[in-house]
Amino acid sequence: MAYVDHTFSISDEPTGTFIVNNKPPIKEIAFAIALLSLGVLGLLFGIIMIVNKVGGDRGHGIAFSILGSLLFMPGFYYTRIAYYAYKGYKGFSFSNIPAV
Repeated sequence: MAYVDHTFSISDEPTGTFIVNNKPPIKEIAFAIALLSLGVLGLLFGIIMIVNKVGGDRGHGIAFSILGSLLFMPGFYYTRIAYYAYKGYKGFSFSNIPAV
């Protein structure tokens, strides 16, 4: 039954069966943790390189910091979703994590 037909139908009974799969996606969580850890390392090394002027100037450190922050943001976001889904917080489930 199409969306419009189901929306305007008289009966409130669902027409199909819905299966909720709330298993933790291991590969996706491992990828998120890898992004998070590589992002933290990139930020730390970038800050150290900026402070100590590794390579003669601060450009290398700025590049590492930018790349580290680009890795950190999605890693933190999806690791947070996985953690909250594991703990059972309302509104979070493992289905919110996209497949790799």
